[in-house]
Amino acid sequence: MIFRKKECVAMLLAGGQGSRLYALTKKVAKPAVRFGGKYRIIDFPLSNCVNSGIDTVGVLTQYQPLVLNEYIGNGLPWDLDRSFGGVKILPPYQGQKGGDWYKGTANAIYQNLAFINRYDADYVLILSGDHIYKMDYDKMLDFHKAKGADCTIAVIDVPLEEASRFGIMSTNPDGSIYKFTEKPKNPDSTNASMGIYIFNRKKLCDYLIADEADPASSNDFGKNIIPNMLAAGEKMYAFPFEGYWKDVGTISSLWEANMDLLGDTPVLDLSGNDWRIFARHSASAPQFVGARASIENCYITEGCEIYGTVKNSVVGPGVKIMAGAHVEDCVLMGDCVIETGATVQYAIIDSDVVIGEGATVGAPRATGAEIAVVGENITIAAGATIEPGAMLSE
Repeated sequence: MIFRKKECVAMLLAGGQGSRLYALTKKVAKPAVRFGGKYRIIDFPLSNCVNSGIDTVGVLTQYQPLVLNEYIGNGLPWDLDRSFGGVKILPPYQGQKGGDWYKGTANAIYQNLAFINRYDADYVLILSGDHIYKMDYDKMLDFHKAKGADCTIAVIDVPLEEASRFGIMSTNPDGSIYKFTEKPKNPDSTNASMGIYIFNRKKLCDYLIADEADPASSNDFGKNIIPNMLAAGEKMYAFPFEGYWKDVGTISSLWEANMDLLGDTPVLDLSGNDWRIFARHSASAPQFVGARASIENCYITEGCEIYGTVKNSVVGPGVKIMAGAHVEDCVLMGDCVIETGATVQYAIIDSDVVIGEGATVGAPRATGAEIAVVGENITIAAGATIEPGAMLSE
């Protein structure tokens, strides 16, 4: 059955385990990890979609989907609660010929071609659920149409010394792609793929069907679909993106992205209404700052109670920092309690954690220590010491 036509449908890959985030993704999928006090990572691509005028989004889930599914719900916070289109959760499913887990990014889209085709879309936007950025996908779509492209890949210019960490697009002066190299040892370009693709739907379907029929394929866009299209001479272009973008797939990059919210002129500014990042918020009281509290260069969310000292930190909702406690260079995700006399430095503390009275977590960043991570629902005993670089989970 084909419903009324949609020009562009977005497919959001949100099933990743996020193993490099260790304790933070033991119970939740990476896109559901909290960010910036009151957000989750998936808020960014979902908000980008609605701000770009794309109102049909399939969210492909797999690993630990419960929290993510509950969080997205009917899509209301992102204005995606639509009877025609809107946001739809797309887990792996059992069909007449059996069922299977998503074997790779390309296979995940292949298994959901029926969702794409039911809207008779001209274009398909493929997104990842683990990046922090603001982007107008409509501008990318206009670029794709103007070039008459079969596939357009968003790229960001990275320093040459970092290019080996990314998939690199080598392009001609007109932006057409003539080579793609995954994590090259000696990169000849600094155009790094952002994992954001626009395909002509019919062309995408053809390549996904052929890829699925190839038993030697890894069923991956970067390893298979993109190289196969280049080898066949399809019209492929790189869309240059200039703005903030960070892959938060590691503990250090997640901490850095949170720190980018701080300062008088933050690198990542979420305060304006020109390109809002929407989220599912629960009602909470305003912040309360005690008479002897000390707060310096922090991002403090609603519902917090601050009685101690907190510096250079992002503090999520419902956090309590008691008198005599010291928090510095930290990300506190929500509903934590830092008891009297506790010291927490250069650490990420997940939700519903209690740091006991007089306990020590981490060490000063200036010492060159690694980030300490405490997973959700953990209680650190009074007087205990958690070493720098520790990864604690239930």
